[in-house]
Amino acid sequence: MTYQIQTYNQIAEAGLSLLRDPYELNTAEEPDGILLRSHSLHEQTLPRSVQAIARAGAGTNNIPLDRCSENGIVVFNTPGANANAVKELVLSCLIASARNLFSAIRWTHTLEGTSNVASQVEANKKAFIGNEIRGKKLGVIGLGNIGSIVANDALALDMDVMAYDPFVSVDVAWTISRNVQRVHQLEELLSSCDYITIHVPLSEKTTGFIDKKAFRSMKKGMQFINFARGELVDEQALTHALEDGTVGKYITDFPNDHIFSLDNVVAIPHLGASTTESEENCAIMAAQQLKVFLETGNIRNSVNLPNVSLPLTSPGRLTIMHQNIPNMVGQFSTLLAEREFNIADMLNRSRGDWAYTLIDIDNKLTDNQAEDILNRLQKIQGVVRVRHLVNGWHE
Repeated sequence: MTYQIQTYNQIAEAGLSLLRDPYELNTAEEPDGILLRSHSLHEQTLPRSVQAIARAGAGTNNIPLDRCSENGIVVFNTPGANANAVKELVLSCLIASARNLFSAIRWTHTLEGTSNVASQVEANKKAFIGNEIRGKKLGVIGLGNIGSIVANDALALDMDVMAYDPFVSVDVAWTISRNVQRVHQLEELLSSCDYITIHVPLSEKTTGFIDKKAFRSMKKGMQFINFARGELVDEQALTHALEDGTVGKYITDFPNDHIFSLDNVVAIPHLGASTTESEENCAIMAAQQLKVFLETGNIRNSVNLPNVSLPLTSPGRLTIMHQNIPNMVGQFSTLLAEREFNIADMLNRSRGDWAYTLIDIDNKLTDNQAEDILNRLQKIQGVVRVRHLVNGWHE
């Protein structure tokens, strides 16, 4: 069997090299999978053939998630693949901001073409005296893949680190140093920290998360770093906080016209994950997830379905994406029993409105048998997509 993959944007060769035979890239109008970075699919018609979309990056704002779920398309992202790149830039900006490097470098360039540059530098450098970050308090909002390593590495720079995340995962919690002070109230972090960096995903609930109330709680003159999403910050409230000195400096990876109009803002052109290593890591992870899903039906790092993984050891496997409603699994097993198909293993998981079921069967199906059972499963109300996978070891 040949799998057809459509790619958009420039995908690192390290990822594309994983999609060799039996994969073909950009040769069919009806691909089995899509691999992309920032290309927007919102205005694009997705062929019924598309079973999965892999985003080489963390954000999926360019993908119509609701439409994908309704059409049985699994959407993957690559959490953590670009975490080190973002962490390094956050810490670089933290140090540069503390030492007034951004302002100092801008001023130095104004001396081009003037005389006595050395003497001017010596006479004016006192205007850019900064601070050391050692012993200062850093607040980390969000302890995901990026926030957790920012917190740990800030400790290594001899900072005191305070963190707020009421939803931190168990896996990440094990990686966080015991010396990171966890707080349960955001206001405690806001009022205590000299520097704050935010690392939470953007959603309806988190849009404008740092609002007027949050800025009122902040320590006077603090410096705020945002490499997560621009929309997390209420920009009108930010404007007032900059004007009254609550925020001494705002560093953002998400410039816009309003941001350019503000003083004491450092606007970076969305460079957080822009490293060769990060792009390669994201491409490799996205390609691997696409391969595993298409070949085994297993899901890892989907944004619209739960993680589901079951070793494929039986002759065949049925994968069923369906609505998360009662008695779905019962209908599947009843239908298979009526057709005298023996279930070797089964796994069902749900996430919100959607669920996914893997069923391994001992029977080696003919093409006609497979077509018949898929048609019958597809007719069950609430089922959106079914597949039959053949285990190559049993062919």
